[in-house]
Amino acid sequence: MDRIFTVDEARSLLPGLMEEAREVISARADLAEITADRQIRGISERGGLPELKAHEARIQDILSGWTERGIEVKGIAPVLIDFPAVLDGEDVRLCWIEGEPELGWYHRADLGFAGRRPLP
Repeated sequence: MDRIFTVDEARSLLPGLMEEAREVISARADLAEITADRQIRGISERGGLPELKAHEARIQDILSGWTERGIEVKGIAPVLIDFPAVLDGEDVRLCWIEGEPELGWYHRADLGFAGRRPLP
């Protein structure tokens, strides 16, 4: 059975997840810069293939850790995660996206991001 989070559980996890999200964001930016520089100039001050692989591995490690904990990863550009939950007997996802200071939104499981509403 998939993990079901309470709002309080998800909120208690968020500070650590936000710190890991900052690592994903930094690695994502480095990946983009190294890739663009290598395509345009053939080299990048940020590194080459070993650095690309290291950034990819770090991102994958973080995302795998989230999914192992029952968190649904919806995207990495921007970072978007959902926590499966039940509110008022309804299957929902508590939703956090990169840049939000706290967990304040949810949506029905069948609607996705477009159905986001503020948490009561």
